[in-house]
Amino acid sequence: MEEQKINNDFKKFAWKQFKQNKPAYYSYKILVFLIVLSVLSPIIATDQPLYCKYKGVSMFPAFSFSNSCDIKNEDGTVEKIQYDIAEWKQLDASTIIFAPVAYAPNKTDYNNADYVSPGSKQIFVDKEGNEKSMPTKFRHWLGTGKGGEDVLSGLINGTRISLSIGIISMLIASFLGIILGAMAGYFGDKKMQTSRGSFWTVLVGVVFAYYYGFSVRLYDIADAFADSGFAVLLQLIISLVIFSIVVFLFYILGKQIGKISFLSTRVFIPVDSIVSRLIEILISMPLLILIISISAIAKEKSMINLMVIIGLTAWTGIARLTRAEFLRISNLEYIQAAKSMGLKEFRIMFKHALPNALAPALVAIAFGVASAILIESALSFLGVGVPPTTVTWGSLLNAGREQFSAWWLVVFPGLAIFLTVTIYNLLGEGLRDALDPKLKK
Repeated sequence: MEEQKINNDFKKFAWKQFKQNKPAYYSYKILVFLIVLSVLSPIIATDQPLYCKYKGVSMFPAFSFSNSCDIKNEDGTVEKIQYDIAEWKQLDASTIIFAPVAYAPNKTDYNNADYVSPGSKQIFVDKEGNEKSMPTKFRHWLGTGKGGEDVLSGLINGTRISLSIGIISMLIASFLGIILGAMAGYFGDKKMQTSRGSFWTVLVGVVFAYYYGFSVRLYDIADAFADSGFAVLLQLIISLVIFSIVVFLFYILGKQIGKISFLSTRVFIPVDSIVSRLIEILISMPLLILIISISAIAKEKSMINLMVIIGLTAWTGIARLTRAEFLRISNLEYIQAAKSMGLKEFRIMFKHALPNALAPALVAIAFGVASAILIESALSFLGVGVPPTTVTWGSLLNAGREQFSAWWLVVFPGLAIFLTVTIYNLLGEGLRDALDPKLKK
C-alpha cells in the first residue's frame, strides 16, 4: 500500500510538472487534436455526402457500409446509385449535406487539373454542363495536384496514415526494446544460472531454431515481401513460432542433459552481453539504407511492411534506456525484499521493477514516433513507402517534384511533417523533465 501511495503521488507530481512545461502541454493538446482529426478523416474529407435525400429516399453515403442504393422511380424502373462513382455535386437532390472538405484524397477533379494554386480561379461544372466559378463549399482551399487531387483532403487523410505508422511501428519497437532491455538490465551477466549441459544444449538449439525457422523458410518470407503486408506478418509469425518451439524442445532436452554429472556444473548466462552485442550490431548498420533496401525488394508496397520494418529496427534506443534503468532498480530495497519473500524472478522483473522503469522508455518512444513519421515521409518521397493509391504527406511531397512551381505541394505537407515531428519532440522533452524527480520545484 505504501509503494502504491508513493507511485500515485509521483504520478500527480509528474502531471503537475508536465503542465508547467507550456510547449509540451500545448503539444499534447495539438496531438490530441491530430488524433481526433485522423480518426474522423474519412468523414471530414470525402466526396461522398454525409446525408442526401434524392427522390424521397434518404441516404447516408459517407457512413454506409454498402456501396449502393436502389431507388424506385414512379414508372416502376429502378435507378441504382453507386456511392463511390456517383456525381454527387451535379445530382438534383432535394437535400444534400457534404463533408467540410468535399473531396476524397485520391479522386481527381479534371476541371481543376494541372496544379491549380490555392488563390487562382477554379472551375465548377453544374448539372447542365455549364462552367462557372467554383462555389465556396467546393473550393480546393490548398490547391490541387497534377490530376486535380485536392491537397487539403490528402493532408487530412495523410494524418491518419502518418500517425498510424508512427504509433504502431513504435509499439512493435517498444515491445522488443522493453523486454530485451529489462532482461539485460535485471539479470546482467551474473544472475541467471543454469547447468553447463542445459546452456550448451539451448545454444545449439538456437542455431537449429534459426535454421528451421528462418533459413529453411527464406524463400517463403521473400515471397511474402513480394506479396502483401499481411503475408509478411503471417510468415514472420510462423517463423517465430517454429523458432520458439525448437528452442523450447532443446530447453527440455537440456534439462535432462544437465543431470549428467560432468555437465551439471552451474554456469552463468551472459544475458546482458548477448543483448548488448545485438544492439551494437544493429546500431552499426545504416538503418535508413537498410529500410529502403527491404522496402524496395517488396513487390507490393504495404503499410504493414513499413510498420514491421521500422519496428524491427527502431528498438535499440528503448532497450538501452530500459537496461540502464533496470541496472539501477535491481539493487533497490523493495526488489531485494521481493527476492527475500521467494517471488519468482520474472514476476519481480515485470510486476515490481518494470512499472518503475518505464519513464525513460516513454521518452524514447515519443522521440521514436517522430523518427518513424520522418522515415515514412522519406520513403514515400522516394517512392518506396506506402502503396501509390495511399496518400501520405511524403507522397504529396513526391508529387511536388514533378512541378517545381507547385509550391503548395511542398509547403503544406512540409509544414504538417514539421509540426507533427516538433510536437512529438516537445512531448518527449516534457516527459523527460516531468519524470525526473530531481527537477521538483
